[in-house]
Amino acid sequence: MGFADRTLPRRGARGDTRERVRARPESPGAPSGHGRRIGVAAATNILKRERHQPDWSILVAVVALAAIGILMVYSSSAMRSYIKNDDSLAIVGPQILWASLGLVAMLVMMRIDYRMLRLVSLPAYVLGMVLLILVFVPGLGKVVGGSARWLVISPLPAIHPAEVAKLTLVIYLAHWMASRGTRIAGIRSGTVPFLLIALPVTGLVFKEPDLGTTIVIAASAFTMFFVAGARLWQFGAMAALGVLAAIVIGLREYQIQRIRTFIDPWSDQLGSGFHTIQGLFALALGGIFGSGLGESKLAGGLYLPNAWNDFIFAIIGEEFGLVGAVTVVALFVVLAYAGVRTAMRAPDTFGALLAVGITAWLCIQAFINMAVVVALIPVTGITLPFISAGGSSLVISFAAVGILLSISRETVERQPGETDAPADRGRRDGGTHLPGPGRRGRTAAPPESA
Repeated sequence: MGFADRTLPRRGARGDTRERVRARPESPGAPSGHGRRIGVAAATNILKRERHQPDWSILVAVVALAAIGILMVYSSSAMRSYIKNDDSLAIVGPQILWASLGLVAMLVMMRIDYRMLRLVSLPAYVLGMVLLILVFVPGLGKVVGGSARWLVISPLPAIHPAEVAKLTLVIYLAHWMASRGTRIAGIRSGTVPFLLIALPVTGLVFKEPDLGTTIVIAASAFTMFFVAGARLWQFGAMAALGVLAAIVIGLREYQIQRIRTFIDPWSDQLGSGFHTIQGLFALALGGIFGSGLGESKLAGGLYLPNAWNDFIFAIIGEEFGLVGAVTVVALFVVLAYAGVRTAMRAPDTFGALLAVGITAWLCIQAFINMAVVVALIPVTGITLPFISAGGSSLVISFAAVGILLSISRETVERQPGETDAPADRGRRDGGTHLPGPGRRGRTAAPPESA
């Protein structure tokens, strides 16, 4: 019969992975029927994991966002950089360099088997914690705007440890949750260990203080926890615990002031409400089609604080109008949809949870940034992924997308009635909220005969 080339489902300790099995030619006296199939399996000499092209919609959306970001960082910072530093490229120049490094990081991570991350998940989590602690060491932490968010270790450039902690926490949570299986729904086996893993990271970031990043980290972790199989009453208990912690620890005075300003920003137009009012003013000036690239009245003339960072979405709305703003939102929607699709088609639970965590982190952060600009939530300092100026955020975000692309290279198309996912991905008995064995009574199709 020649070479038999078939795809068979192969289950391993880390989930279901399809592998290509190529058997040697049958000998003239080879047994037939069931015995021949056994002979084929025994004669297997090549095992190669099936891979295909990555999800191009993720790649296109991210590269488009990064290109828009470089363009808008230059447009919003060139005038001020020239006045302050006599160099119109003072801000966008490093952004281009960081974007280049980020692209390299994305391509490298895309080529690496994402399962290898399970081997370094715990050391990476510990490293993220150490970096967050070093921020509070005198001489290493750099205070900007009243927050000790930056770590400066000469001769390395300043980094934002919270960005590293986001990725390391997502990786470790995905590994831990995949290993925990259906026990995630229990108090002692699920809720308590989850809080012991997530609270140290969120607590250190909150202590900096960086409320916006704290919200992003907590929301991403809780999303993963829910998808992994946690029940609603567990979230109610943790919400009550969070409110109690906020009461005990207390918010800073400026954070309370931001909440008051959110209710009525015009009560202090030149003080705490200035950011919100100027952001809304920029969006109003843009109209439908915008004033044109480089024609911003706020970035070049009137002052919009953090125009190239936290409020860059306002400049996009001013220079490109509603059309430009909707385009940016649409690109993030594409990223969210493709990320969820990758999670649903991932070959194992670890990959599915990892894809969920990365997608939730990037899209929740984007939503918070844009919601601040349009005055849907109180002002909080947080970047718009791939668009705002910032080296740490850009490189880490690109690396995270590289991991997402690595998962997408091994996604499996689910046919109606096909059920070859691991047992711990079922929703029954406290399983994960991911595609699994399906409804009761449905069984997998038998393998083809030789």
